[in-house]
Amino acid sequence: MSDVLRYTASKDTAPATVDGFDNFFFVTGSPGQKRAQLEAGINAMAKVKASDGMRRPAVMIRSSPWKAGTEQTPWHDVFDIDNGHVRYFGDHKPEMAKPVGTTTGNAALLEAFGSHQAPTAEGRAAAAPLLLFRSVSKNGKVKGHVQFCGVALIERAERVVQWGGQTQSTFTNYVFDLVVIDLTAEDDKLDWEWITARRDPDRTDAEVLKLAPTAWQEWVKHGHSVLPKVRRRVARSQVVKVRDQKPTPGSSLEADLQAVYKRFDNDKHAFEVLAAVVAAKVMRASGHKYNEGWLTRRSGDGGADFVGRLDLGSGLAGTKLVVLGQAKCIKPDSLVSAEQIARVVARLRRGWIGVYVTTGSYSEPAQLEMVEDQYPVVLINGQDLIKELYEIAGKDHGGDLMACVDALLRSRSLEVFNRRPEEILLD
Repeated sequence: MSDVLRYTASKDTAPATVDGFDNFFFVTGSPGQKRAQLEAGINAMAKVKASDGMRRPAVMIRSSPWKAGTEQTPWHDVFDIDNGHVRYFGDHKPEMAKPVGTTTGNAALLEAFGSHQAPTAEGRAAAAPLLLFRSVSKNGKVKGHVQFCGVALIERAERVVQWGGQTQSTFTNYVFDLVVIDLTAEDDKLDWEWITARRDPDRTDAEVLKLAPTAWQEWVKHGHSVLPKVRRRVARSQVVKVRDQKPTPGSSLEADLQAVYKRFDNDKHAFEVLAAVVAAKVMRASGHKYNEGWLTRRSGDGGADFVGRLDLGSGLAGTKLVVLGQAKCIKPDSLVSAEQIARVVARLRRGWIGVYVTTGSYSEPAQLEMVEDQYPVVLINGQDLIKELYEIAGKDHGGDLMACVDALLRSRSLEVFNRRPEEILLD
C-alpha cells in the first residue's frame, strides 16, 4: 500500500520498472488475460463464468484529486486510508441524460454493493473486491502515476444531489462509503495472484478465496458484523498482541517474571521502587538525561507512584519534562485496561509524560486508544521489565536477577514525599 506505480500511455507490460517506479501494467499482469486498466474513474473487469456462477474479478477505482471541483469532476472524493474509510462519488455527470444508476461506473458499483450485502458466505465469496488507486503528481506531472490505496468493499450507497458542470446546475449522483480492509497480515501488500485466480473460470469461488487477504476472508465468513475488526487502522499496526508481550511458557524469563511478581505481591510499595529504577533505565536509553525524583504517598496518589524529570538539550536549546510513573504489580497473565492507563493520563499537564510499569501485559484496546489519542505514555510490560533487569543484573550483579533486585531496593530510599510533581522542575 501507498506505493506509487508508473501508469504509461503505451500500456507496455514488459519492463518491471519505468522511470524508477514499478510498472502498473507489469505488476497487474495476469497471463493470458487482458490488461487491467484505469482509463476511467470506475473500471470493472469483465465477468467470468465459473462453475458456481458468474464472477467479476474486481472493480478498479481511480480517484483524480487534481480534477476535483472542475466542470469535468465537480465532486471531491475523500480518502482517509489511515482510518479505513473512503467516500467515493459515482460517475453520473450533469450533462448525462440517462438515469443516474445506469451509467457504466455507477451500475458496476451498485452491482458490487448488492454482492457486498449478501446474507450468506457463499454469496460474499463471489463478491468483487474494489481496488483503490489515486492519481498523484510526480516530477511536476499530474498524469502518469497512481498510488495503490488498498482493497475495499462498499458499506453504504446513497443518492445525493450535487451542483456543478458546464450548466452550473444541480444533478443527482451516487456516493459510496467504502471500508478499506486491513492488510497487516500481508505486510500491507496485495498478492495479485488472488485477482489472477478470480479471472480464471476454472477456479471456484472457494478456491480463489484461499488466496484472498486474511481480512477479506474474515468478512466473507462473518459478514458486516466484523467490519470494525477488519477495517484498516494505521494505529492498529502499533499495537502489540498480548501473546507477544508474554514470555515463552516454560522459559527462564517466565520463571523470573513469576519470581519478581511473588517477591512484590505483598509489598507493592517496594515494587514502586523497582519500577522507578527500570523506568529511569528506559528513559536514559534514548540518550537524554533523566533525573530520578521521589515516590508519592501510598494512598491518594491520584494515578502516580513516582516522579522523575527528563532533560532535553541544554540552556536556551533545552527543556525539562515532568515524568509521572505508575507501578502495577499484578499477576503476569493479567491485563492493564484503558481505564487504568487513563488514570495516569488524567494527571498529565502540557509538556508532561507518563510511564506505566507492570508485571502484566497491556490489553490491545488500551494500546489502540493510547495510540489513536496520542497519549504521551511509555508502556513497560512484565516481559520488558525482566529484560531490563537482566541487563542491570548482568552488568552489576553477576547475572543473579533476584540478588540484583534486592540490591536495587537497598540502594534506593523507600521514603515518600508529599510534593507536587512540578516541583521537580526546580531541583
